[in-house]
Amino acid sequence: MTSPVLPSSGVLSPLFVRLEPGFWGDRVRLDNEVIIPHCLEWMEKEGWVGNFRGELPRRGREFSDSEIYKLLEAMAWAGHPGFEELAGFVVRAQEPDGYLNTRWSKARYTDLEWGHELYCYGHLLQAGVARLRTHGPDEFTEAVLRAADHVCEVFMEGTRTDGHPCLEMALVELYRSTGAERYLELARRLVERRGLPALGTIHFGPAYFQDDIPVRRARVLRGHAVRALYLASGAVDVAVETGDADLLATVEAQWERTVARRTHLTGGMGSRHADEAFGDDFELPPDRAYAETCAGIASIMLSHRLLLATGRARYADLAERTMYNVLATAVALDGHSFFYSNPLQVRVAAPAADGMVSHAAAASLRSAWFDVSCCPSNISRTLAALPAYLATTDAGGVRVHHYTPAEIRGAGMALRVETGYPWSGGVRVRVLEGGEGAVSLRVPAWAGGAGYSVHRAAPEAGPRSHAGPDAGPHDAGPHDAGSRRSGPHDAAGGARGLAGAGYLTLPGPWRPGDEISLDLPMAPRWTRPDHRADALRGTVAVERGPLVYCAESPGDRPPLAEIAVRQAPPAEHEAGGVVELEVEAELLTSKPDAWPYMSSPASAPGESTPLRLIPYHRWGNRGPATMRIWLPAAD
Repeated sequence: MTSPVLPSSGVLSPLFVRLEPGFWGDRVRLDNEVIIPHCLEWMEKEGWVGNFRGELPRRGREFSDSEIYKLLEAMAWAGHPGFEELAGFVVRAQEPDGYLNTRWSKARYTDLEWGHELYCYGHLLQAGVARLRTHGPDEFTEAVLRAADHVCEVFMEGTRTDGHPCLEMALVELYRSTGAERYLELARRLVERRGLPALGTIHFGPAYFQDDIPVRRARVLRGHAVRALYLASGAVDVAVETGDADLLATVEAQWERTVARRTHLTGGMGSRHADEAFGDDFELPPDRAYAETCAGIASIMLSHRLLLATGRARYADLAERTMYNVLATAVALDGHSFFYSNPLQVRVAAPAADGMVSHAAAASLRSAWFDVSCCPSNISRTLAALPAYLATTDAGGVRVHHYTPAEIRGAGMALRVETGYPWSGGVRVRVLEGGEGAVSLRVPAWAGGAGYSVHRAAPEAGPRSHAGPDAGPHDAGPHDAGSRRSGPHDAAGGARGLAGAGYLTLPGPWRPGDEISLDLPMAPRWTRPDHRADALRGTVAVERGPLVYCAESPGDRPPLAEIAVRQAPPAEHEAGGVVELEVEAELLTSKPDAWPYMSSPASAPGESTPLRLIPYHRWGNRGPATMRIWLPAAD
């Protein structure tokens, strides 16, 4: 089983999935062929690999070791041939007592607020787990266990923790891989210590690293977004392994409030640049959205853990939104440049200098590398492990959560998923090897009115049951040759927003040749913001399927600051297999150089102009441009 998350209990367990060419299969291949070599090249160039070889002076930020470990994790999941050489440098840099850090060896654990020592160990342990699950024990995993035992010896007692959560979930996963109870116990203690407080004073305040109140008392995610999401992920892992239902319910409630009040339309999290943090409730400015790529990845990690623990489809819904509109956005189509932050509006986008490290995390176009380059390696390890996020097994059979061409094996069955998703809403699931269990397909919250049909292969001779004419989507049909059951399946179920997602569950038995067809409505839809999000009042956005769309205007023609859109149904245009949309817009006119504040309207409707919208994840691939998701409404 090759999965970064393998809980010993919970509603769902990950399944092996082999991706085929398609939206995500293509990106996983790009990761192995382009992104991993790109990251390794830059880490060599910047001296971060050389730090492990003892080259002086040491280069990079205090947490640069973690980028090596994230890249090793990506290589392990991908089966990349460069793993052994890079891992060898790490093994040889370890000290006899298990300590391993190229920055702090002579001043161990003297700056837990900013030093990132335990954070780096977290990524080291996750790389070790990936290696154990894909290869088995070797000298690298032995080094990882020595490091983990060192951390247990130093930090099991006392009240200390690290300014950047990460170690907690890594320790739990190492416990799941080895059965060593000390790793789970230290993870539990680290979660419980935070907020007592466990760290010193910093200028951002204790909420920055979630040390203001204990985890169990927090009502919402706050502070530095990546830190908050990593801590919540670790808390879920601890709750699942210790059977702590109260802790799990606490994190679920935090997730609920955060999604309802502090999450961007794209699934991005974090509004404030100054401390890379969540803002207050409904503080969701499009142009100042930070929405760090690593926060999006951390959100996927948290949603996936909550999905496994509870089986609730709303968690898969948010993971899907974030996968398509943050993870896919963060990397260029050629795999050689990346976004650190993902704002929903960019007024002036300029490229970084070729071959230069970007010193601006909020650069307006993707950069090949950053001096704080946490995002490229995080993207790489997430894509490498992505097949483990797509399908699971439960007590009843197989659940498919995310749609992309793939082969799924588990629960005594083998299924092939064929789809053009997210460009088309048709999903066909073919049974390759039959079984007794049910097959469940997620119906996203936006897909009200979805339909389905089942085609059963010709049965063998003998008695068979027959479902009545009222068989519905959760008790569908017999093994009649060629039988079909179709009808609407309203995912919303009367609920609002993400909480309305559900599953279409079809019971077995299944035989080779059986097929399920799911038809998800893909008509573009206009989306309006909550009136409490004051930065978005008077605007609308367009979504289609799981994708958020944006207006991208190379050279700012038409000028996006001077348009308003009419909310007629958008027209669809296919361009190179990608669905683009066209809406009707008004080009507003105003007096040049006029004082911009007046009692009468500052501008008047002008000529009508078509406005092309593209999927947000594709913006920024055509050079300098302005961009916006939330568009002023003309009516």
